[in-house]
Amino acid sequence: MKNTVLTFKQAKAQGKKLSMLTAYDYSMAKIIDESGIHGILIGDSLGMVIQGEEDTLSVTVDEIIYHTKAVKRGAKNALIVSDMPFLSYHTSIENAIYNAGRMVKEGGAHAVKLEGGANVLAQVRGIVAAQIPVMGHLGLTPQSVNAFGGFKVQGKSEEAAKQLIADAVALEEAGAFAIVLEGIPAKVAELITKKVSIPTIGIGAGKECDGQILVYQDMLGMFDNFVPKFVKQYANLGNTMKEAIGMYIHEVDKGDFPEEKHTFKIDDEQLKKLY
Repeated sequence: MKNTVLTFKQAKAQGKKLSMLTAYDYSMAKIIDESGIHGILIGDSLGMVIQGEEDTLSVTVDEIIYHTKAVKRGAKNALIVSDMPFLSYHTSIENAIYNAGRMVKEGGAHAVKLEGGANVLAQVRGIVAAQIPVMGHLGLTPQSVNAFGGFKVQGKSEEAAKQLIADAVALEEAGAFAIVLEGIPAKVAELITKKVSIPTIGIGAGKECDGQILVYQDMLGMFDNFVPKFVKQYANLGNTMKEAIGMYIHEVDKGDFPEEKHTFKIDDEQLKKLY
């Protein structure tokens, strides 16, 4: 079934859990989509897992659009959400609308995601007014890594937790159709989930969220620079891939690959004419 912002809202109303994963290219998007995922995020996490950067801050709008186009070709049923990277929505409402519009018009995204609460409400309203669905993002917002002093859990004090709840309510009122809750105490995420009528998508925010999202390289064991506490590795494809590549290298070295069944032939009469 085709997933849309409407089906996301209906899922919450019906008590159905939503599952999301990141993707950045056609091949992986096709596999994830055919597995039955509800939504795919072209995350600015690509700065770390694709480009090898230490954080997400260097990712550009053009890069998000490039990867969104590739994902769109592979995903036929998932809701496609594009991350708005650092400084693509901070400077003005007009700039936010323009960049969000590019992600939809050029990239093919169905919706965009941006980080922040009270500080980005005007941008959310502007983008929504331009008929572009917005997914919010609260808690451990990676673009604020320098302000936070690192990738740290948020909302652990009464004041901080109350601000997260208020921000979630404000994002819904501004028109967001869903909110990612990252790196916050599970009980706080549960309170937020009950407080708002739009879906909450958790990542390190406990099981009471309306859905979950993970970076696919994390959950498949393909990115081992560090493994966040909230990640469950459902497979260790990193080691499997290394073993397969090692076997390939060994067979090439020994002359065992390619075998005859991997080669093409020419008619003997044609071959004789070449000598």
